[in-house]
Amino acid sequence: MSGGEFDLIARLVERMPPPGPQMRVASGDDAAVTEPRGTAAATTIDTIVEGVHFRLPGFPLEAVGRKALAAALSDLAAMGADPGEAYVSLGAPESLGEDELLRVGDGMAEVAAREGVTVAGGDVTRAPALTLTVACVGYERRGTELVTRAGAEPGDVLAVTGELGGAAGGLLVLDGLDDEGALRDRQRAVLASRQLDPRPRFAAGRALADAGARAMIDISDGLGADAGHLARASAVRAEIDLGALPLGEGLVGLLGDERRARELAAGGGEDFELLAAIGHERLEEAVTAVEGLGGRLTQVGRGVQGEGVSIRDADGGEVEPRGFDHRPGRPRPGPRGGAHQ
Repeated sequence: MSGGEFDLIARLVERMPPPGPQMRVASGDDAAVTEPRGTAAATTIDTIVEGVHFRLPGFPLEAVGRKALAAALSDLAAMGADPGEAYVSLGAPESLGEDELLRVGDGMAEVAAREGVTVAGGDVTRAPALTLTVACVGYERRGTELVTRAGAEPGDVLAVTGELGGAAGGLLVLDGLDDEGALRDRQRAVLASRQLDPRPRFAAGRALADAGARAMIDISDGLGADAGHLARASAVRAEIDLGALPLGEGLVGLLGDERRARELAAGGGEDFELLAAIGHERLEEAVTAVEGLGGRLTQVGRGVQGEGVSIRDADGGEVEPRGFDHRPGRPRPGPRGGAHQ
């Protein structure tokens, strides 16, 4: 590694929030050293790539950093974990200078400070396209157990936090495909923010775990795909009601059709909300807990005997959720996922 690359790493480290108390040795040595917390640790890894998950120059560099870290942290939120450390590998093309890469670091630092994460180490190298791989470690809270995908039972309610389809709609907005002027400026900004500043749902994940959620997964590949992941791990069938999906603000106006908006909400991906399987007797408790945080929890389906996933409309017809792909060869939200899958 050249001296310039060492200098870049040093400047990136300076931008990050101070290390947490669990760090015995943080960035700057051959390896990071953490003090054991006495609880189980959950580890995940995620990669975003220019031309697949974002496109320059239309996607701000700070937003690239925010998205890379938030996407990895979202997996930990889905287990009801507390966030801990992050490790980052940055691959940069020669077309990006040091100041531009520091803007990527600024975006990561913003998320790390907000979520209480220590960026404990990383690496920088040249790459054909801007690429960030982020590994994150989270921790089981004392007196609780981490929630996996594998605990759903027939009869469980399937519920989602927040709203769906906003990230896919945000990509349309960023691509300038809302040219009919159907959206107000605030709606346009809300949709775009789902791409530019995704938020891992740590507080909701902990609240759902405490309210007895038997299984959880973050919605990164799209509700249809991720419900399928949860169903497979739990050996149940997930039945989803298309008409029950909570839609992102402005999504119907953007697409000009509620049916299209609902199909996009079912398959668009990158919303980073949580899908939880909850016993019917504890649903009210879970709703109250999430609403107490200022959030929203909506029943969208149920688990039944069988396998796979079905999404049905009001007439009982089955819907095949399609991932967001508005132009051939253009990036779309998802598919995503880490090495834990």
